[in-house]
Amino acid sequence: MKTPFISRERLAELTAQFPTPFHLYDEKGIRARARALHEAFAWNAGFKEYFAVKATPNPAILKILKEEGCGVDCASYVELLMSQKLGFAGDEIMFSSNNTPAEEFRLARELGAIINLDAYEDVAFLKEVAGIPKVISCRYNPGGVFELGTSIMDHPEEAKFGMTKAQLIQAFKDLKELGTEKFGIHALLASNTVSNDYYPALARQLFELAVEVLEATGIKLDFINLSGGVGVNYQPDGEENDIAVIGQGVRQAYEEILTPAGLGQVKIFTELGRFMLAPFGLLVTKVTHKKQTYRTYLGVDASAVNLLRPAMYGAYHHITNMDRPEGPTEIVDVVGSLCENNDKFAIQQELPVSQIGDTLVIHDTGAHGFSMGYQYNAKLRSSEILLEENGQARMIRRAERPEDYFATLYGFDFEK
Repeated sequence: MKTPFISRERLAELTAQFPTPFHLYDEKGIRARARALHEAFAWNAGFKEYFAVKATPNPAILKILKEEGCGVDCASYVELLMSQKLGFAGDEIMFSSNNTPAEEFRLARELGAIINLDAYEDVAFLKEVAGIPKVISCRYNPGGVFELGTSIMDHPEEAKFGMTKAQLIQAFKDLKELGTEKFGIHALLASNTVSNDYYPALARQLFELAVEVLEATGIKLDFINLSGGVGVNYQPDGEENDIAVIGQGVRQAYEEILTPAGLGQVKIFTELGRFMLAPFGLLVTKVTHKKQTYRTYLGVDASAVNLLRPAMYGAYHHITNMDRPEGPTEIVDVVGSLCENNDKFAIQQELPVSQIGDTLVIHDTGAHGFSMGYQYNAKLRSSEILLEENGQARMIRRAERPEDYFATLYGFDFEK
């Protein structure tokens, strides 16, 4: 079973201080995860983790990761701005976007970020709107399906991201003529894999591609970005990914493919979001209603506005009743208050018999939790709280207020 990173007694103190719902993050766990990742790839002298800002775009979280030696992976103008204001600069920023507006390329160039081109056609567009940098990366899509053993993990051919091999090689030739001096490749072939074999298998594909690039263009890649895709186990039972085993698997592929080809200088980059943050976040909510019709429904004060993954993907998130961890159980749907039937955190899940006022925690919400929030039904997004290493808690984002919702409207005076 999943065990919350906070005790029942300490959480009761926090819910007395901070109104629910709120997202709670564990600084100690975040730092430990970052250190474990760096240790797993310490064998590669140029290793760099570029945390995916989209997963948890909060300055307090990004500062923690910066202190742990991480860079940032940005995908939008505002993510670039936030990173700049936090002191990330130059090659500490990876800019991986698609269908990119000209102003975003221009800002990325101004900041000295490493631009990761999504399409072959972007070479000409980037040249026109922002100029060609000395360092650049291109995103690869091999097409077909991606398999691990006998299991199909994902379908790259259906993804809108990346270039074909022929396009990537031609892009490198064009960019070299245009003055680029250092090159990298990037690929994401599957999302949220719970397998120690994913990164090594991906690495082998990209390492073999690097050798082909050398043969076709004479370019020795400076870095290979394995992107994200290393996931977490949202289920209460089962094994988690072992980053030490993953790191050694990538090292073995590196030494078998790159080193003999004269590419032993290649740096390894990662862009992990979910793996870095998901287990270290909880959505804290209280039971506000209990309804019985054809099913038993627990109504809570959170909704899909606070955590969209179950509604959007049918994703499972484990739930713990902090006030009644044991005792008789019942089968329930845990639901929010939106006017949508998919506003459910759990469907026919076994939980301890719960009562109005009980505190529930929804696990593994530290990535793609708050960040995917929206404002349907004019619901307001929650606060974010950081549980610091010293045990103290502080608000790192306040909850939205009605005036925030009305602030962007023209012709409407909220104060009247």
